[in-house]
Amino acid sequence: MQKRKFGKSNLEVSAIGLGCMGMSFGYGPPADKAEMTSLIRTAVERGVTFFDTAEVYGPFTNEELVGEALAPVRDQVVIATKFGFKLDPNTGKQVGLDSRPEHIKEVADAALKRLKINVIDLFYQHRVDPNVPIQDVAGAVKDLIQQGKVKHFGLSEAGVQTIRRAHAVQPVAALQSEYSLWWREPEAELLPTLEELGIGFVPFSPLGKGFLTGKISEDTQFDKTDFRNIVPRFSAENRKVNQALVDLIGRFAQQKEATPAQIALAWLLAQKPWIVPIPGTTKLHRLEENIGAAAVELSQEDLRQLEAAASKITVQGARYPEALQKLVGR
Repeated sequence: MQKRKFGKSNLEVSAIGLGCMGMSFGYGPPADKAEMTSLIRTAVERGVTFFDTAEVYGPFTNEELVGEALAPVRDQVVIATKFGFKLDPNTGKQVGLDSRPEHIKEVADAALKRLKINVIDLFYQHRVDPNVPIQDVAGAVKDLIQQGKVKHFGLSEAGVQTIRRAHAVQPVAALQSEYSLWWREPEAELLPTLEELGIGFVPFSPLGKGFLTGKISEDTQFDKTDFRNIVPRFSAENRKVNQALVDLIGRFAQQKEATPAQIALAWLLAQKPWIVPIPGTTKLHRLEENIGAAAVELSQEDLRQLEAAASKITVQGARYPEALQKLVGR
């Protein structure tokens, strides 16, 4: 698989990474650990070198899974994890945000143990904490970099002013936020800012939390523990309306002899050379399909036609329930 560099940093990864959250958390019951270990190792064999996890996925169990799965190939891969949530010590549930410098350092030490590694390749602030100046957050990660515990600093779902302030203290290697054919907001301010500062971009949910694969309809029933049950964009009425975008992508996929998911990922890759999407999956055939997107070539004319058609479709429904929406873009 081709490699990509994150902006001005020397961090180089496969053009498509693997988001590991859904293996343990978020989309129904955790998947079988042995099967997921095998899936992660297969991803490495297929050329994936970039793996994304976080302490809150599980909590903790996803980091343990990723660490164990990648231990035999540690020197071939880039592991990203995250800090910034406050967890209830008894239940492990998220009970708020906590990016105090002392907490960041505790999270780093715990993550190193769970991941069975001696350095975190990319350490993201998971969500911006309004109670801690971002300069202090960047300073704490800078200390960890100087101590050799972290290689690169990242932000997730941060707004442009926050990115600029953080970057002035410790260069930000990558920003992770949602971006796909059905969530285009980053194009307005984020992408130009990242280009100017030389920061890479890691779109999560590049397949619209599964919707852009074409395998979800208005009749699809999600498991009761599935996060999508509370996402306005996934209400049955909104799914029915939003099917128009999936149908459009499907038509392009037929022309290109590709799948809708491959077109959605190829579209992201074509936007900027420093964009690295991290689709998640628990299925081998999906992993292979997603990796195959790196070989799908979209010409300028393809992109122009896709853009013209997509611009006529208004996606319905917010991408987060209101309480979670407050945590993004700050």
